[in-house]
Amino acid sequence: MGQDYVGWQKQPDQKSVQSTIDKALSTILQEHIEVMGAGRTDTGVHAKYFIAHFDSKQNLNQFNNLIYKINTVLPTDIAAQNIYNADAHHHARFDALSRSYQYRICTRKNPFEIHSAYYIKNDLDVKLMHKCAQRLLVFSNFKSFSKVKTAVNTFECDVIKAEVKKQQDDLVVFNISANRFLRNMVRAITGTLIDVGLGKTNYEEFINIIKSQDRRRAGKSVPAQGLYLTDIKYPYPLKSIYEQN
Repeated sequence: MGQDYVGWQKQPDQKSVQSTIDKALSTILQEHIEVMGAGRTDTGVHAKYFIAHFDSKQNLNQFNNLIYKINTVLPTDIAAQNIYNADAHHHARFDALSRSYQYRICTRKNPFEIHSAYYIKNDLDVKLMHKCAQRLLVFSNFKSFSKVKTAVNTFECDVIKAEVKKQQDDLVVFNISANRFLRNMVRAITGTLIDVGLGKTNYEEFINIIKSQDRRRAGKSVPAQGLYLTDIKYPYPLKSIYEQN
């Protein structure tokens, strides 16, 4: 869970996920460890699935109960699930083919969801939101949903999946997968889709927002607590150190 961190990236005098994992691994392995993550999550964003790589002088295959030991040192809101062998040229960030995110919207006040979903007081037109989300697959330039004044060479992204569905009576989820994401892209798209669901923006206006390539025309960026990184795909299989050769 990401609510108590400034995001993944290590920052001076700040509590980040990266620095927390660095410290845990360095303590367990008794050597200086720096992990490289698959991407940078913003302050308060969660990750159900995340990959990071690191170099060690030791043969980790020889360690017994290494996952257990790491999780004993890590705080309760971060958990290691597996450790994989990686070739020297493998890179957690640059080798990723695609990433998937989910944004959770709660339409009924629920104290248990305060750190895990965004509360919207009104009902949403989920079918129309889904129809608009599907149109994201047709476009490639997503400047309308990018953080302003961000240093990128291109606003082109290949969205390969986008859907909005009701998971429960009071829980709406937006799932999206793409080869890359712009800064704040998922939260800006979600905010615009919420405007659609509330009847503030219609289908044609949603399409025109994408075509305009103007961030000012899109909806507001929704809060971080509803956003989860859920999957990362690589061009090679990940083999656990616990698997038999």
